[in-house]
Amino acid sequence: MAIITAPGIIRALSLFHLSVAYFLIASPSTIVNQSLVFILGASMRLPTPPSLSDASPSTAFSALILALLGLTDLAACSLPEETSSYYWGSQAPIRCTFFFALTGYAYAFKPEGPVRGVSRQGNPWDNLHTSVVFTWSFLEMISWFWIFITLREERRELAVRQAERKRVEENML
Repeated sequence: MAIITAPGIIRALSLFHLSVAYFLIASPSTIVNQSLVFILGASMRLPTPPSLSDASPSTAFSALILALLGLTDLAACSLPEETSSYYWGSQAPIRCTFFFALTGYAYAFKPEGPVRGVSRQGNPWDNLHTSVVFTWSFLEMISWFWIFITLREERRELAVRQAERKRVEENML
C-alpha cells in the first residue's frame, strides 16, 4: 500500500488549485515571485510574464477556472472507492498527457526553443511560453503521474479485496 493514497494526493492538488486561485485574484505578483517559478523559468530560459504583476480580468477568469477545478475535484474525491477508482483511473492519464503536452509545448516552441522553426509575429500561442505556465503544467504533470501510479497500486489491492470478499460469500453458500 502506498504511503499517501490517491485521494489524498488529489485533495492536496485541489487545495493547491484553490490557493493559486486565491493568489491570482488577490496578488498575482506573488505567484510570479515564487522561487520555484523563478528557478524553473530561469533554467528553461523562459520569460516571466509581465501581465501577472497586477490583477486583471484575465487573472480573475483564470482564478475562477482553477477554483472550479479544485472544488469539483474535491467533490469527486468523496465518491465511493470503486466508483472513484474508475473515475480517477480515466481522468489521471488524460490529465497527465495533457499537461505533458503543455509542458513540452511551453519549452520546445519558445522563441529560442529546439523546435521553434519559422514563426509568425503575434501568434496567440506565444503567450504560453512563460515561466508560470511551464511551472504550473510541470507540477500538474508530476502530480497526475504520481496519482496514476498510486491508482494502479490501489486498483490491484481493491481487486484482491473484492476477490477475497467473493470467496467468503461463496463459502457461506
